[in-house]
Amino acid sequence: MTTIEQTETIQLTDSAANMVRNLLVEKNVPDYGLRIFVSGGGCSGMQYGMALDAEPGENDYVVSGEGVQIFVDSISMMYLSGSVVDYEDSLMGGGFRIDNPNAVASCGCGHSFKTANSSEEASSEYSGGGGCAC
Repeated sequence: MTTIEQTETIQLTDSAANMVRNLLVEKNVPDYGLRIFVSGGGCSGMQYGMALDAEPGENDYVVSGEGVQIFVDSISMMYLSGSVVDYEDSLMGGGFRIDNPNAVASCGCGHSFKTANSSEEASSEYSGGGGCAC
């Protein structure tokens, strides 16, 4: 496990951090962290995934910021470094959105993306499966 500062890798906006903290309280798991991962699939080649997780894995990066721990496996970190995670609540549907500077293309729903190196599909050790919902 590698602990790093939030500014070096992935950042949460205040809105995203508030939503994660609310989810942790709502699910009665206040000591958990937010796992963010990339897996193959989706209409653009790779897709984002998120889950609440009790602890980091052996090869995870741990990013701390805004009172929330983020767990990212080393393969996913190659695709997510520099990203900003936001939460938007709107009448048309809200949710978490990832602004990823490594993405050169993404689908309309924002859950699937492609990088310049997308010939090497992500095979995160924490894969979520499934396809794109757009």
